[in-house]
Amino acid sequence: MSSNAFFSDLLASISERGRTLLRGGGPPDTKQDASELIGLCEALLSGRGEASGVAIAREVLDRYRQLDDAGRLAFFEALAREYGPDRERLSQAIEAWRAQPSDEDASDLHFASEPRRQELIRRLNRAPGGTSELVALRADLLGLMNGHRDLAALDRDVVHLLSSWFNRGFLVLRRIDWQTPANILEQIIRYEAVHEIRDWDDLRRRIDPIDRRCYAFFHPALVDEPLIFVEVALTETIPGAIAPLLAEDRALVPTERARTAVFYSISNTQKGLGGISFGSFLIKQVVEELRRELPKLENFVTLSPVPGFAAWLKQASDVPVSDEERALLENLENPAWFEDAELASKLRAVLEPLAAHYFLKARTSKGRLIDSVARFHLGNGARLERIDWLGDLSPKGLRESAGIMVNYLYRLEDIEKNHEAYANDGAVVASGAVKKLLKGEGRRLLDMRLS
Repeated sequence: MSSNAFFSDLLASISERGRTLLRGGGPPDTKQDASELIGLCEALLSGRGEASGVAIAREVLDRYRQLDDAGRLAFFEALAREYGPDRERLSQAIEAWRAQPSDEDASDLHFASEPRRQELIRRLNRAPGGTSELVALRADLLGLMNGHRDLAALDRDVVHLLSSWFNRGFLVLRRIDWQTPANILEQIIRYEAVHEIRDWDDLRRRIDPIDRRCYAFFHPALVDEPLIFVEVALTETIPGAIAPLLAEDRALVPTERARTAVFYSISNTQKGLGGISFGSFLIKQVVEELRRELPKLENFVTLSPVPGFAAWLKQASDVPVSDEERALLENLENPAWFEDAELASKLRAVLEPLAAHYFLKARTSKGRLIDSVARFHLGNGARLERIDWLGDLSPKGLRESAGIMVNYLYRLEDIEKNHEAYANDGAVVASGAVKKLLKGEGRRLLDMRLS
């Protein structure tokens, strides 16, 4: 660790001296524009010296951070427009391939087709702290892409390189507990995206007791920044509601009695790594860790939200309900509807079959599952195990899913088979209980027509 710190400090020192020379010994400019930055990028691509390249890369990243949104957009548009493949070189490689195809010509064609911006991004990554700054740059790019189709190619190139630098082989799994450094624990609180962590006491209840676990993936270039983390509850049975798991006065479950590991929250921390999947690797590795530590565990399940369900009920044209049922669903606008037992019973008879339909039948215009959480877990090879009525009575749960939660079951011997069924055919592997709810929908609609 000390040798790493020495070389890191040495590199930073070389970079700073080089930047001072670039500025002629003066202070950095406080106002930047995209054209000046492009000039530095050209210098970075044309240079061959390692030390000067590091200094220029650091200068590019520093000046980029000083740009406002308009300047950053102009910078991104210049990279998309002016830093594609060398067309003359690419044309020559194409002609050589056509004249006499060979492995060598194919290799030349491959490298000739690479956009210049990919090499630029690689050189920027050499700067001290470059990887972290490129992740932040990609987050900026995502925020500015709306309505700018010309930036899609640039985003693909950035994602291509980040996917290589953040592949599974570089990721390190670490358990998060009460002895974890405070700066990392603060990030767990800040980035929890599913069930808000209210304060330090709330965090401690989630990571310190004997029946709680938290794991995160880290990357060597972002040592103290978790990329994604999962919170786990050890229980005796598969839970159907989140409140008992998070209750302050809950009874602890001795580890020798635990038979179920519940993944009840998975959160990403780096917006700039959106679309680069770590979650499937995280869950599978955590399952292996838990099996080694607690061999009596039998079930590995999630307790997951259904964030798209309420929006689908309100907006989709293919929701299979009668006018009478549509009127009944209007009661969901009352935040206390679940407190009326008779009303809740009527709504359950309508909503549970609709939830089954939502997962098993409803699709987007592109034929995809509507729910992002469902796509994640089913794509990872889980089975849709159970629909949980009134699983989440928080304001967010009621607003997004009418209080419904679901369990996805991870059975290691079936993961690959389930994944292939979903990836190849779009098939949702579901339990008999969920399929029975869908059949119940058919009976309900038949009764409605006959009445």
